[in-house]
Amino acid sequence: MISRKYDDKSNVTGIVIQDLRKSKKMSRATLSNKLMMLGIDINSDGIYKIEKGKRIIKDFELSAISVVFDVSETDILTNFRNNLLA
Repeated sequence: MISRKYDDKSNVTGIVIQDLRKSKKMSRATLSNKLMMLGIDINSDGIYKIEKGKRIIKDFELSAISVVFDVSETDILTNFRNNLLA
């Protein structure tokens, strides 16, 4: 059976997204609103589920989140990539 989870999570970027959001002192609702302004519809509950690894994040959602935080998608994935190479 093929696993659709990694380390029992549906995504590997949630914790990084949460850290970025908190470092900017941004609420989940504010992040949701900023994403909606970019045409990406993720409500604050969806943000919560992404951060907790309970929801898959789509590539276009990751790109929009990287725009909101002014970082690259690679920056968000760096920790995961480094763990794979360790």
